[in-house]
Amino acid sequence: MWLLYQFPLCPFSRKVRFLMAEKAITYELVRESPWAPRDEFLDLNPAGTTPVLVDQANGATLIDSQAACEYFEETVEAFPLIAGSALARAEVRRLVAWLDQIVYRDVVAPLLHERMMKRIVHKASPDAGALRDAMRKANIHMDYLDYLLDHRSWLGGGTMSLADITAAAHLSVADYLGGIDWEGHRPTKRWYAGIKSRPSFRPLLAERMEIVAPPKYYDQPDF
Repeated sequence: MWLLYQFPLCPFSRKVRFLMAEKAITYELVRESPWAPRDEFLDLNPAGTTPVLVDQANGATLIDSQAACEYFEETVEAFPLIAGSALARAEVRRLVAWLDQIVYRDVVAPLLHERMMKRIVHKASPDAGALRDAMRKANIHMDYLDYLLDHRSWLGGGTMSLADITAAAHLSVADYLGGIDWEGHRPTKRWYAGIKSRPSFRPLLAERMEIVAPPKYYDQPDF
C-alpha cells in the first residue's frame, strides 16, 4: 500500500488522491505540514513539498503531483485519464499545466497564504486587498472554464480526464477558503456539482483544516 504524505488543503495532494480513487488504488494518509516539516519527511523530499508517496512494498518514492499522476496513468490501466490521440493527450496536459501553474499562482496560493498560513503560522489577519485580487483572478479563470464547458462535455474533451481531476482539486481548495463566487458561472458550477457527487471525491470534501472552516455549502453537491 502507498503512504501519501499531505495536508488537507494541499491541492496537489488532492489531485493525486482523486486520481488514485478513480483508479481504485489504495493508500494511507500521513499528515505532513510543509511549513513545519519533520526530518523524516525532508529525508524523503528535501524540497519539503507535498505530496510525497512511498510504496511500502518496495520503498519506491514518488514526488510531485504530475509525476505521480503520470506514473499511475502508465502503470494502472483502469480508468485512463490521459487518453485519446496525441493531440487530445497534449490538450489534457496543457490544461493541467495551466491549472497547476497559473491558477495555483493567481488564486489558490494567495488564498492559502492569506486565509490559512497567516492564521496557523503567523497568527495574523489576511490582507483584504490580496484576497480581492485572488477572487478577481479566480473570476477571470472561471470565465475560461465556462468557455471550455460550453464547447465540450468535459474540460479536456469528450471524456473525463486529468484536466478535470486537477481543476477540481484546485477549485475545491479555493472554494474551501471562500475564494470562489459561483454566480455567473453556470457551466462550471454544473460541472463541479457533478464532480462533488462522485464517490471518489466525497472523502476530500469531508476533510477539515484546523482553525479554518469552509462555507456551509462547501460539501453539498446541490449548492
